Amino acid sequence: MTTTPPAAPESADAVFEGYRPLLLGLGYRLLGSMWDAEDVVQEAYLRWSAADRAEIRVPRAFLVTVVTRLALDQLRSARVTREAYTGPWLPEPVASDAFGPAQTAELRDSLAYATLHLMERLTPPERAVFVLREAFELPYDEIAAIVGVTSANCRQLYSRAARHLAAGRERFHPDADAHGELLRRFLDAAQHGHLTAQTDLLSEDVVVWNDGGGKVRAALRPIEGRAKVLAFLMGLLARYGLGAMRLVGVNDGSPAVWTEVDGGRQLVAFDIRGDGLIHGIFAVLNPDKLTHVAPRS
Repeated sequence: MTTTPPAAPESADAVFEGYRPLLLGLGYRLLGSMWDAEDVVQEAYLRWSAADRAEIRVPRAFLVTVVTRLALDQLRSARVTREAYTGPWLPEPVASDAFGPAQTAELRDSLAYATLHLMERLTPPERAVFVLREAFELPYDEIAAIVGVTSANCRQLYSRAARHLAAGRERFHPDADAHGELLRRFLDAAQHGHLTAQTDLLSEDVVVWNDGGGKVRAALRPIEGRAKVLAFLMGLLARYGLGAMRLVGVNDGSPAVWTEVDGGRQLVAFDIRGDGLIHGIFAVLNPDKLTHVAPRS
């Protein structure tokens, strides 16, 4: 009788690569920047390579801990940088397949562009606890060990984060088809100069954010309220018109608009809630933030 030899253990690199999409997704949710997430994951790889893996019983837990702590350090320094940023700072959008399929509603929601924008309100520990609990469903005692607080404090941080996000966040969003149809109506009205006829698509408290990062001309403050937003959009259309547009899937798969205005590329994401209205418009014009979402030719 022949016996099958035991399978050779996976190499350290193979183990790490198996977790890379998860780690990138974690880093991105914590930092709102794919560039920064890639830096954090690369540093985690160096630490994984240098570690004594005989002492690492659960590679996933080790790597999640390293990435979270590195991201926390980066978040603390990034807050100062973002406060000095020219105009509103918006998260970097990514293609909807950047991290593989998001199987649960919680994973998809924590990746939604509007949710990432709202998470900028949180302190770094609140954001880490919220993401680890909400998206990755880790137990509080495990999160507490990662973040360096007690389990009781961890629960308080999660509760505080959830309260901060509750006013502007809905767990469930319209499906992609309904979302896309609403955008098509809105864009068709804009292209034909009939935007005023579609004011019923905008909520009373709609806000427009423009992120040019000081590299592209953009409004330096949010535009708030239906009347002001409508006047702002009509002014842009009158001055620059609209270039070729296409709908692309971003982040959690929600449709966004890829277009050109005044010769510059931009990605416009929308916060569309269960009432079927547009509550937020996020225009990312900073070219440094468009590299991970540019549509294929």
